[in-house]
Amino acid sequence: MSEDPEELAKSVSHAASRDGRRLAIVESLTGGLVCSDLAASPGSSEWFRGGVVAYDRTTKHGALGVPDGPVVSEPAVRTMAGKAAELLGADLTLAVSGAGGPEPQDDQPPGTVWFAITDRGETEAWMEQTDSEDPQDVLRHTRVRSLQALLNHLGE
Repeated sequence: MSEDPEELAKSVSHAASRDGRRLAIVESLTGGLVCSDLAASPGSSEWFRGGVVAYDRTTKHGALGVPDGPVVSEPAVRTMAGKAAELLGADLTLAVSGAGGPEPQDDQPPGTVWFAITDRGETEAWMEQTDSEDPQDVLRHTRVRSLQALLNHLGE
């Protein structure tokens, strides 16, 4: 599968349009990069419902209802994905939160990234650890893996 964000976003656009899916994104670590990729894709106004950039922990806890505790965690991304799906009326929502580095966050080493996808009410979550502690490498990995995960759920 491609690792070019623009190419991946175009593939997401094609698959979402084909299937009549409505997508939303909630980002922390990536600060809106995935939303930007999707918004720049052809035909995005037909299927991209929008996104939430919840970078600050108080925003995650307050606006998105993330339970008290670490925000780089499975419960946090599960809650973020579910709440964004509800707020934005999407049937496929991806959430991402992580320790971008170079310092740890929530006792997680740099490069730890949690993902969650809510697909028609069912949520799955997983964690990935990047090989790099460089923030730019972590952001790129997270951006690409987010788009790849959406494609997998769209059957591509």
